[in-house]
Amino acid sequence: MCIRSFKRKYYCYKVLVDISLNPQFGSLLGYTHEEVEKYFDSYLLRASTALNLSKEDLLKTLMKQYDGFCFEVTAKQKVYSPWSLLNFFASPSLGFCDYWFESGGRPSVLLEYVKSHSIRDPREYGREKTISLASLSGSSDLESLSDIGLLTQAGYLTIKAVEYGNTVFLDYPNLEVKRAMGLLYTELLLKGKVAGQVGAGDIVQVLRNGDPEEVFHTLNRLFTAIDYQNYPVTDEATVRAFIQVYLAGAGLDSKVERHNSHGRSDLEVKVGARLWVFELKTAHEEKSSDAALQEAFDQLTSRRYGEQDAVEKLERVALVFSLSERRFVRWAAVTN
Repeated sequence: MCIRSFKRKYYCYKVLVDISLNPQFGSLLGYTHEEVEKYFDSYLLRASTALNLSKEDLLKTLMKQYDGFCFEVTAKQKVYSPWSLLNFFASPSLGFCDYWFESGGRPSVLLEYVKSHSIRDPREYGREKTISLASLSGSSDLESLSDIGLLTQAGYLTIKAVEYGNTVFLDYPNLEVKRAMGLLYTELLLKGKVAGQVGAGDIVQVLRNGDPEEVFHTLNRLFTAIDYQNYPVTDEATVRAFIQVYLAGAGLDSKVERHNSHGRSDLEVKVGARLWVFELKTAHEEKSSDAALQEAFDQLTSRRYGEQDAVEKLERVALVFSLSERRFVRWAAVTN
């Protein structure tokens, strides 16, 4: 809000003006890319030296990690998170750490909200999100505010485009916030616990080591720890979604339904020199675990998932989740 005043005869009037989505003030709450290059040049050089990166590569990574917040209706002006960027410049040798979640990504209003509202389906994590411009710009109390509106106000979602005059398309602003959202979903599903507390905190190292059987056991420790009340895993899509938020919370950028010329894979994630491709199936009354495993394995091989990428090591794994047992019951790896 800003206050504008004007005089009429002998009286001075002051009115409150909402500038929240005004393009004129779009860069008010962060640093633009141009400002970072202009005012932080010496810090960029210091960080380039510390991380052995060219200035160009450093800026590209900084944009992916901390840039992307948009607060105006044209969706043209993007800004960096000041807190995260300044913390990075203070200790660049630590690398591109996540600062947002612990400093501002756990707003008390959001935590109180999720206590009294049902947990959103984990499939929502990767879905396209929209809200009306009127809902985004209008004021609401906590009880009437939609979860999409609250996540936008809390900084988890930001404006990506405004189309048809009133439809606002939203997404995570950057990798840092995307990972924070994954952490939040995981903690909600585990009733406040983190993956490490249930024996599933080392997934990055497990994937780096290239042991599919250990991946199988690690995922089972995670799924077994999900609270039984309002159990969210009901089909293949929710199995995949929970794995996606788990990987995101661990700092990995996984891809779902990635296309090639033969079809689309369920989930892919790259760790170091390894590209992991997972094909997921569910076993239930109409389909046995053996049949589900064979179907997943055949899809991995016949549709050549992952082969479109030039990687040192391709790991393709079929996983079968039993809806009745609420755990993974079978797995098989394709021998490359």
